[in-house]
Amino acid sequence: MKLFRTLFASIDWWLISAVIFLTLLGLVTMYTFDGDNSYFEKQIIWIGIAFVGLVISIIPDYRFLRLGNTTFFIYLGVLLLLVLVLFVGETVKGAQSRFDLIFFSLQPSDPAKLVLIAILAKYFSKRHELINDFRHILVSGAYAFLIFGLVFVQPDFGSAIILFSIWFGMVLVAGMSFRHLAVVGTIGVIAFLGLWNFGFQEYQKDRILTFLHPLADIQGTGYNAYQSTIAVGSGQLLGKGVGYGTQSKLQFLPEYETDFIFAAFAEEWGLVGVLLLFSLFSIVIWRLLYHAIRGATNFERLFAVGVAILFTSHFFVHIGMNIGLLPVTGTTVPFLSYGGSHLLTEFLGVGIVIGMARYTKQHYVAKEYLE
Repeated sequence: MKLFRTLFASIDWWLISAVIFLTLLGLVTMYTFDGDNSYFEKQIIWIGIAFVGLVISIIPDYRFLRLGNTTFFIYLGVLLLLVLVLFVGETVKGAQSRFDLIFFSLQPSDPAKLVLIAILAKYFSKRHELINDFRHILVSGAYAFLIFGLVFVQPDFGSAIILFSIWFGMVLVAGMSFRHLAVVGTIGVIAFLGLWNFGFQEYQKDRILTFLHPLADIQGTGYNAYQSTIAVGSGQLLGKGVGYGTQSKLQFLPEYETDFIFAAFAEEWGLVGVLLLFSLFSIVIWRLLYHAIRGATNFERLFAVGVAILFTSHFFVHIGMNIGLLPVTGTTVPFLSYGGSHLLTEFLGVGIVIGMARYTKQHYVAKEYLE
């Protein structure tokens, strides 16, 4: 009973409530997509699984992640899954990125984002005073690049961007100097040029060129972005109403359940709905940063910040893509888009942060003093 009272007292109801409301908004939007409501029905199942995962993930004492080698072995396991999916994974829309497990599919690049956050939090928490040593930037970059490279060759450019954002954001938070930032920026430019010549697929190059010239080929490579901006703009102030979005209902808007769900949502809910969406998401990020400030050690703080970076990257890359500010990359909105792997990962991320919150800075200092 004492354990349950402790768990209940540690639950962040602001965070949980915002997550539930975001999930419900996505579910309501999905309800109007097609006649048989297949996305809606499948998403209900995934929400149930993800919520159970959240509850379970609150229970463990996560100090074992920073004290032992468990985090590193989990990291190696994720690398193995990412290698394995390249050989036996299911190919969907040109990307060999998921395992077909009969009743559902698992996309290992999603949990890999959480694992990258954990391994970087562990690495930086032990070396935060030496972060200005460029060697630590390179080592942390190697951790990120191994996952980034395996995801990129699937090819899953959207997830690769998020993985890079996680590494870059956590390096900044850990205290990288501006001089090192300039070096990393130079390396990034060189890497982009190399990827352009030897890594990007033709359709990826076309998306970037379309981003630079969005109206050059609205019937071809620019079709998705063009239809998305029409959907967002047509929502105006109050939206067309739930179930009355013509771009998604008439299927002018492609991938409206995942890559373009923000456009579908904005068309039906309008500016008022978009402001509600931003407000709920702001609450999620606020609570994650709140827990980061109160973290027992640098590991807990960096992990919470990493989860906030994960959600923020997904959110703004997706919206930027939907309103024509970024190239189309294929990213989801946390808690809103259809899909099981990313939803379960997001709920687990929230659950782990809440679980870590049971051991706040004050609790940790007091316990160390008594011991």
